[in-house]
Amino acid sequence: MTDQQQTELRETVRARYAQAARTVTVGGVAEDCCGTDPIAVDQTFGTSLYDAADRDQLPIQATAASLGCGNPTAVAELRAGERVLDLGSGGGIDVLLSARRVGPTGKAYGLDMTEEMLALALANTVKAGIGNVEFLKGHIEAIPLPANTIDVVISNCVINLSVDKPAVFAEMVRVLTPGGRIGIADVVAEDELTPSQRAERGDYCGCIAGALSFTEYRNHLNAAGFVDIEINSTHLVAERMHSAIIKAVKPDETACCAPGCCSSPAATALS
Repeated sequence: MTDQQQTELRETVRARYAQAARTVTVGGVAEDCCGTDPIAVDQTFGTSLYDAADRDQLPIQATAASLGCGNPTAVAELRAGERVLDLGSGGGIDVLLSARRVGPTGKAYGLDMTEEMLALALANTVKAGIGNVEFLKGHIEAIPLPANTIDVVISNCVINLSVDKPAVFAEMVRVLTPGGRIGIADVVAEDELTPSQRAERGDYCGCIAGALSFTEYRNHLNAAGFVDIEINSTHLVAERMHSAIIKAVKPDETACCAPGCCSSPAATALS
């Protein structure tokens, strides 16, 4: 993919989700990742993947803007006092849920490239009355935070939209503290599907064409430096395409007494 193609694709994605934010802002409900695709009827994307107790504690605009393929806050095992970063935070549902889980001594950051989504997320934060939240504008391939400052990175069906996935994984490692971890929901293809076959099942903005295979995902995480990698399918979103939960840990060399070990508390929590 050329630089020009990457730029055009990123703009297409931005425009799609900006329109979703505008729809929610005026009282509508954003279409899920697959738009009007029949998959939407099966409730494989969006707010239906959250428990009613989680949905009910947030403004309706936060749940109406939910476009993900899972619930990363339910698997990230967040603890009081932790610093959490949500990549592609959209209307803020996962940031607000994370902020409640980490409590007043922790903090939840949301990163999004879309002005309209950031404005919606800020409005939802005010309505929810949650103070330990900060939203940042930027790209997930170049996270605007210092190194070694985040305990947990989450993301909900966004990495498949990136035009430079290795850069995203490298950035996650950079911002995580030693022993930090990730808990991600994303669309993942079965290994036998070629990129063209994935594109036949859905477009890039629809979270399908840009999906990595299970092996590709694992290899990218490994190349970035992650250990204790787990990739587990939760449900089908298209033929031989899965919503999956991805977990991994950044090694904590300071906690190791032998080469290659990673006996950090975060690694233990994910085992």
